[in-house]
Amino acid sequence: MSFKGFKKAIVRTPQNFREKLHMGGDVTHDAVYEDAERRFKEIEIETKKLNDESKKYFKAISGMLDDQIEFSKAIEEIYKPISGKVSDPNAAVPEDNPAGIEAAEQYRGLVSALKDELKPDLDLIEKRVVEPAQELLKVIEGVRKLATKREHKRVDLDRHARSYTKLQEKKEKTAKDEEKMYKAESELEIAQASFDEYNDLLKNELPVLFQMQSDFIKPLFTSFYYMQLNIFYTLYSKTQEMKIPYFDLDGDLLDGYNAKKGDIEEQTDAIGITHFKVGYAKSKVGRLHAARAQTGSPGSPASPSAGSFPSSYSSDYKAPYQSPQSTQPQAAYGQHAGFGQQTSTYGAATSPPPPPAYANTPPATAPEVCIALYDYTAQAQGDLSFPAGATIEIINKDDPGWWMGKYNGVTGVFPSNYIKM
Repeated sequence: MSFKGFKKAIVRTPQNFREKLHMGGDVTHDAVYEDAERRFKEIEIETKKLNDESKKYFKAISGMLDDQIEFSKAIEEIYKPISGKVSDPNAAVPEDNPAGIEAAEQYRGLVSALKDELKPDLDLIEKRVVEPAQELLKVIEGVRKLATKREHKRVDLDRHARSYTKLQEKKEKTAKDEEKMYKAESELEIAQASFDEYNDLLKNELPVLFQMQSDFIKPLFTSFYYMQLNIFYTLYSKTQEMKIPYFDLDGDLLDGYNAKKGDIEEQTDAIGITHFKVGYAKSKVGRLHAARAQTGSPGSPASPSAGSFPSSYSSDYKAPYQSPQSTQPQAAYGQHAGFGQQTSTYGAATSPPPPPAYANTPPATAPEVCIALYDYTAQAQGDLSFPAGATIEIINKDDPGWWMGKYNGVTGVFPSNYIKM
């Protein structure tokens, strides 16, 4: 907006504010133009929709063919052998599908050829539908600017009319008021002439635009219909002529799918790894801390620090190597021990030493271990990573899906279906 236009917008602001709040004053109306304005708004909306939808259709057909090509590439990658480290090389079996790979390559070639064949039709849609719709939209945008200018002239007319009426209704006019009224009358006449110019132009030209727009849309719609028909016919005929032995297009689609699928769904459900649940990071970390608190593993919040004792070792704790109590009676108060009376255990060789406190402790049992079938990398904090074939010490098996174990001095949780006992 130029500086001149900005000044005009500031001047019109009070009048626009009064009209929105219905604060008195007459507003100029023209029923003929207002009816044409409503029709013009509808045409403006529908033309924008025609432009947008024709672009979407053009992109959808091109995108559909591109997606089919990418789909065949994805299928080919799935059918190829799985690369990478094999946990058990002796159990490896051929995993590729040569027939499926060949079918994916043939299908990709067919779709690529189909895309090249449909390119002229798609270009025709762009030239006959998309570009004309954009040109019509430019014409409508020009008319919209003219209608906006007419609205500005109407606001100026009502503003000057209000100023003139206010001065005219003043009972006692001074010479200065007469001068202002003369100036307001002159401005009102200029505003009226300017408004009538734009108003009459739009009232006369809009019906012509409506007729031209109707004459423009009819052939456009007809061309679009036949272009779609040609595209669908080409897609149908080329797909119908597809001769790929891997596909059976003669039988029922659903029956053919069920026949190829067989019992693969039941076999997949029987594999334990398919029921592996990803997530539950908070619960796994909580179980890890709880188990560390029970086992007193390093790094746990319940583990004792250097130079301190856990809370379970209270002040009532007694050392297992306590000195034995004397079996002889203590001398009564005021009585001295005799010469031959022993007051300590020193020299009492006949008393056997007490057995050690750990004599009745049962021997430590061997920890329960398991063997990893697959590589596992930690998915969340508290998980235990290990390679295939690793020996893991089992600490806790309360959760059937996630066990707690130790490997290479690290404690964490791991999926129970990744190991064997």
